[in-house]
Amino acid sequence: MIAITLPDGSVKQFESETTPMGVAISISEGFARNVISASFNGKTIETSTPITKDGELVLYTWRDKKGKEAFWHSSAHILAQALEDLYPGIKLTIGPAIENGFYYDIDLVDNTISEKDLPTIENKMLEIARGKHKFTIRESSKIAALDYYKKQENQYKVELIENLEDGTITFCDHDNFTDLCRGGHIPQTGIIKAIKLMSIAGAYWRGDENNKQLTRIYGVSFPKQKELKEYLALLEEAKKRDHRKLGKELELFTFSKKVGQGLPLWLPKGAALRERLENFLKKAQTKAGYEMVVSPHIGHKELYMTSGHYEKYGADSFQPIKTPNEGEEFLLKPMNCPHHCEIYNSKPWSYKDLPKRFAEFGTVYRYEQSGELHGLTRVRGFTQDDAHIFCTPDQLDQEFKNVIDLVLYVFGSLGFENFTAQVSLRDPDNPEKYIGSNENWDKAEKAILNATIEKGLDYVIEKGEAAFYGPKLDFMVKDALGRSWQLGTIQVDYNLPERFELEYKGSDNEHHRPVMIHRAPFGSMERFIAILLEHTGGNFPLWLMPEQVSILTLSEKYEKYAEKVLNVLENNEIRALVDNRSETIGKKIREAELNKIPYMLILGDQEEVENSVSVRKHSEGDLGSMTAEVFSSLLNNEINKNKKEFIV
Repeated sequence: MIAITLPDGSVKQFESETTPMGVAISISEGFARNVISASFNGKTIETSTPITKDGELVLYTWRDKKGKEAFWHSSAHILAQALEDLYPGIKLTIGPAIENGFYYDIDLVDNTISEKDLPTIENKMLEIARGKHKFTIRESSKIAALDYYKKQENQYKVELIENLEDGTITFCDHDNFTDLCRGGHIPQTGIIKAIKLMSIAGAYWRGDENNKQLTRIYGVSFPKQKELKEYLALLEEAKKRDHRKLGKELELFTFSKKVGQGLPLWLPKGAALRERLENFLKKAQTKAGYEMVVSPHIGHKELYMTSGHYEKYGADSFQPIKTPNEGEEFLLKPMNCPHHCEIYNSKPWSYKDLPKRFAEFGTVYRYEQSGELHGLTRVRGFTQDDAHIFCTPDQLDQEFKNVIDLVLYVFGSLGFENFTAQVSLRDPDNPEKYIGSNENWDKAEKAILNATIEKGLDYVIEKGEAAFYGPKLDFMVKDALGRSWQLGTIQVDYNLPERFELEYKGSDNEHHRPVMIHRAPFGSMERFIAILLEHTGGNFPLWLMPEQVSILTLSEKYEKYAEKVLNVLENNEIRALVDNRSETIGKKIREAELNKIPYMLILGDQEEVENSVSVRKHSEGDLGSMTAEVFSSLLNNEINKNKKEFIV
């Protein structure tokens, strides 16, 4: 008999070689019908894999992230089979699950595929799926695996196998199809009921532009046709909310080939929006005891060698800047933390001085591959709302909780109410990815978990998602379309204080290392604004809108009255503009609606005589007449209601 521990902590006894599906059936027949994947002791396995020892078992359904991964990975196998059937002679490479669906990269050899061929491929995939073929994992020796693909003259699979160790190689079989695969599938193909191939793109083998360009086919699949329809409707709505489209329409930012890919240019309205966000956070940070600092955009290469950033990211960063001095090299700043460590090191500290909280809106630079750049969400130059807290170990718990409060305040003020906290820990199987001692990592991970639990956050644990220098608490926020984004982050770091030899004098008159907390509620200004744009559809919270009111005149003769109304609004700190063009009022209203301006004040004969304004609200229509003073008061009440003060 073996003991199986389930996620709720319960332990059940089963005969050796029971399967995850057998365990699921023992819980409930109805539950078992929905189980599509499993993991045992943290490793993904098939639902048919025999379990021969004690351990922890997690069963996944379509509703789980891991369940979707198995579903979409299995769908990629079906895509590969369909392509082989329809296009003999092609060479398969890799086909993973991705965040929303799957893809497969293929070398077409002498074949051609275009967008018009996708429906035919979809139909072939559905035909295969309806066969209800079981997915089966089988082991293979390295020699046999190499021999199989050498006979097919598939150099891509041969290259993959050559980098694998003998005894770790497995294939996945279903129907008459086989593919090199590590595992993680749904029980059988018939679970897949709806398939949509989304697009075709080019992709270099292993992401290296020196290699051959392959054809990548993207797809998505679902267990119900209804869910596919809902997903496609969601995509249509997402297109309307695309931050690149809205950013252009609302004149917030632009890009220039002459300036360079991935380097956004902020237009006046966008710059004002950024400034309001920065001032909003600065005000809260000041209340919370942060001090603003400023660091340069470059740093000596040695600085990043000390921090470990050069070793980990040097190959993917902008290359060193050489100076006229022999051997002197600088780097564009990839991180703010090394600079802040040196700011801390600029003078001696006592335990009585701590915590020290240094904050900066610091611009950093990372050389993202051109194919990965995407609007403001993936750029090469971006500004982080960075801060680093240097504290004693005894202060760590409270400081971490205080940062959680600040992040929750930011989310609440900007309408992000649906989120999950993700505790990102080390990958226990890949210790070489991280710096620092196990003892420090243990302390840091324990501190994050304790604070998360004590604050009552809804959280999940993700192993392998930690930064190279420490674990972190990431906030996974769902937007208005139900998409999940990683926004705020808080990290505990015992390692950089060691590397930079940071010290403070304790009450025992001895020198001690401080603990360092990295935190960024926005993450980066660029990415945050992009997500906020798509979340709100450009209808920002009223306090943040670049223009809160548009004053529309029926003709140019009401210009003086419009200026009078504008003065009233400006005296009440309301952002407004006057549209006094010789256009019809209908056209002015349409343009104000397109520009997402929250309120319109329409001025004509009656309004001037009665010293009033006719109020119209974006997307809602007329609200009636009132004086400019009454309108200003109502608007400020609405602004203050939405923009709460940060309470320490």
